[in-house]
Amino acid sequence: MPINQITVIGTGHIGGSFALAIRSGGFRGTIVGCDRPEVLQAAQVRGAIDSGIADPRMAVRGSDVVLLATPIGAIIDMIERIGPLLPPDTLLTDTGSTKLQIVERARAVFGQSAGQRFLPGHPMAGKERSGIEQATPDLFDGAYWIFTPIDQRLHARSGEYMELVETTGARSITMDPARHDTVCAWTSHLPQMVATALGSALLEEMGDDRQALGLKSRGLREMTRTAASPYSVWRDIALTNADNLQPALLRLEQHLAHLRENLKTRELEQAFERANEMRRRLERSNE
Repeated sequence: MPINQITVIGTGHIGGSFALAIRSGGFRGTIVGCDRPEVLQAAQVRGAIDSGIADPRMAVRGSDVVLLATPIGAIIDMIERIGPLLPPDTLLTDTGSTKLQIVERARAVFGQSAGQRFLPGHPMAGKERSGIEQATPDLFDGAYWIFTPIDQRLHARSGEYMELVETTGARSITMDPARHDTVCAWTSHLPQMVATALGSALLEEMGDDRQALGLKSRGLREMTRTAASPYSVWRDIALTNADNLQPALLRLEQHLAHLRENLKTRELEQAFERANEMRRRLERSNE
């Protein structure tokens, strides 16, 4: 079943980059954007979309695939708003950074056919800045695009859509929704909270000391890069993955306390050795 038209609801950083990427990858169909009028205008100027429609109920008409690329709360709301309006031959998918609550809403809307109507997805890519101005066609190059199917029964267009995703340069993998949220709490959401906490602590301690901040090390730049991420995006991630993120933060607090209490003992060396081994395993996993 060829995909001739795609509607991207949310044509900002992720949605705009997806549109630019599939166009660059050879997609010759129509891309319809849905967002605020000023965002749609900017997306058309960038060449990300062919047309823009602010009303999602109108924007999805005639599309073979509808991609929800908004913050998670809006994705959950949009599944309920437009899900019942979509014909069965239209695939609904998303880019949300958490999956369980999104899947729950899809089940509530589509019932037993949820797996055949909705394909949950999450591109592990992004920048600390948001907006269509930050969209780039190479955003997903080399990144993982995680799919978390609701069950074994997939929409007829799922395979072709996954192939389209791979034209962006992304590597698609599948994962259980619950495992996705647990893994991402540790590998994506916790690092963001660490950067946020470090940035907040530095602001309190040295925010007015221009000389100290001017001596920023490479480590400080790397660790605080995502401290510039917008709360508007991370609010919904924290709300919908708190059950996994809270214990991850608690475990990190325990490790920080262990470091604080062992700055003058050989326990600090052992902590470094464990961290070095984790880094080696991380590097090997990308080989």
